Amino acid sequence: MMENVELDPFDRRIIAVVRRNNLEPARSIAQTVGLSESAVLRRLRRLRASGVIVADVSLVDPMRLSPSITIHVLVELNQSGLRLEKTFADKLAERTEVIGAWNVTGRTDFLLMVAVPSIEAYQRFSDEVLAADENVRDFETLVSLREIVRYDPLRAGQPV
Repeated sequence: MMENVELDPFDRRIIAVVRRNNLEPARSIAQTVGLSESAVLRRLRRLRASGVIVADVSLVDPMRLSPSITIHVLVELNQSGLRLEKTFADKLAERTEVIGAWNVTGRTDFLLMVAVPSIEAYQRFSDEVLAADENVRDFETLVSLREIVRYDPLRAGQPV
């Protein structure tokens, strides 16, 4: 089980700044949160080392790149169990089309988020990964028409 990390108000304010712009200079963060630049740098190192800050990434607008279609797929397995679910999960992790995958409760065993350049590309993916897998009982394809709320894991629940 993952251990929780205690955050004080300064940590929370630093995280709020770097969530918006992880390239913000420590000098500027220090002025914003009311600490010295060296204290901010120490805290950022600690937050990274403890796994609170997992990665420093750039969000890319897919609409500015090659065209793509976002598809959500509900997958039901014939049999579940740790070994079978891990085998399926490992297969998903190898596919670059899968940009998100969750093992879920209920009638569906997995929820996938797939990004492909065309419906034909999705057809190939579903043939190779889903239809060809003897343990996949059924899958339902939901094609996204437009994004309403951009994905943000901290949008719900406790603010940082």
